Amino acid sequence: MSTEQDSPQFSEQDHHFMRMAIELAQRAEAEGEVPVGAVLVKQGEVIAQGWNQSIGEHDATAHAEMQTLRKAGQVLQNYRLLDTTLYVTLEPCPMCAGALLHSRVKRIVFGARDLKAGAAGTVLNLFEHQAAYHYADVEPGLLEDECRAQLQSFFKRRRKEQKARKAEKKGE
Repeated sequence: MSTEQDSPQFSEQDHHFMRMAIELAQRAEAEGEVPVGAVLVKQGEVIAQGWNQSIGEHDATAHAEMQTLRKAGQVLQNYRLLDTTLYVTLEPCPMCAGALLHSRVKRIVFGARDLKAGAAGTVLNLFEHQAAYHYADVEPGLLEDECRAQLQSFFKRRRKEQKARKAEKKGE
């Protein structure tokens, strides 16, 4: 896996698709979900996109990456998503990393590192694990500051709302 220091320069196209993922993360946030968005691309064309929907769907597996992989499989009529690139605003968790490996996604580009559950090098790295039967190129840090700020803003607001609800309950 590349680190930020030795990561290749990201192309204009990479920036374009990550900005799309950031817009999808905004959609997740508007729905009350953790703001994570994902876009899957093959040969410069968007195959599928998704955003976190775990709360609304009552489904722990409805992460942005999983939603995107499900849609892409239907579009391509194949669970193997060969020669594709996934752009996602947050580093994949172990569940999503496993699904990306099973799906044979060739390249994963993510924005912010996940300090609690990142499975692409921050907490653990499933993509370089010796048991992995498929390898993917993982490139972290694209629009990292913007992606991190989006998440931090969401959680800061959410903590403030929860604190206000608790104070309101005490006052009843």
